[in-house]
Amino acid sequence: MKHHADPAMTPFAALHHRPGRPLLLPNAWDHASAVALAAAGHAAIGTTSLGVAAAAGLPDGAAATRAETVRLARRLGRGGFLLSVDAESGFSEDPEEVADLAVELAKAGAVGINLEDGRADGTLAPVEVHAAKVAAVKAAVPELFVNARTDTYWCGLGDPEPETLRRLAAYRLAGADGVFVPGLAEPAAIARVVAALAVPLNVLWTPAGPGLAELAALGVARVSLGSLLYRSALAAAVATAAAVAAGEPVGPVPGYAEVQAFNEL
Repeated sequence: MKHHADPAMTPFAALHHRPGRPLLLPNAWDHASAVALAAAGHAAIGTTSLGVAAAAGLPDGAAATRAETVRLARRLGRGGFLLSVDAESGFSEDPEEVADLAVELAKAGAVGINLEDGRADGTLAPVEVHAAKVAAVKAAVPELFVNARTDTYWCGLGDPEPETLRRLAAYRLAGADGVFVPGLAEPAAIARVVAALAVPLNVLWTPAGPGLAELAALGVARVSLGSLLYRSALAAAVATAAAVAAGEPVGPVPGYAEVQAFNEL
């Protein structure tokens, strides 16, 4: 289903309603990575819960990084780009506490929030619980773009599609502005999910999955990079140290002054 932008939409919501032009959302983990991505031309930046957690030495998906997430949102929320925050499952099972978090993030300058129904033990939260969180956030901060994520493709279901569609329908009825299905990568399955939706679909880019052009043709509205950039940065750091140790050349990197200038933005 195609979704056309309503003039009354927020600028961030409108980026999800451009047929054939999905929003490519890179995910930052600190101030410098967000500013560098914005300087490269990305109007909207997401955060990655894995990157935020790992940078703090904490586990991802375990409701351990609420303070770090809010702190980062306060740093990035006035950065001149549109900010969407990955808030795991809202760091609480209480919808009102999740709504309170959403209010904090919006006050910090965030325009979007990503809420997932996957749990740390690999199971899924009851659909009614996650839908209640979505509804509470929309009631508290109507202008905040709620991206409701379901982890059906990551929790070991034999055929995740029926449960995926059931959950996405419930989250849409609860007020979700968009829905996110990481792990959904097979083109025919993506097309079926898009056809069944009345809100924009977000997928996670994967090296083995369709490219951006194919995802656009399938009707995907948003393509997230998740923790890919953070993991790539770790790999690059280790590879650079190995190259120096081996006496091999090191590729071009930002200069000291360039990175220092990020602190002024």
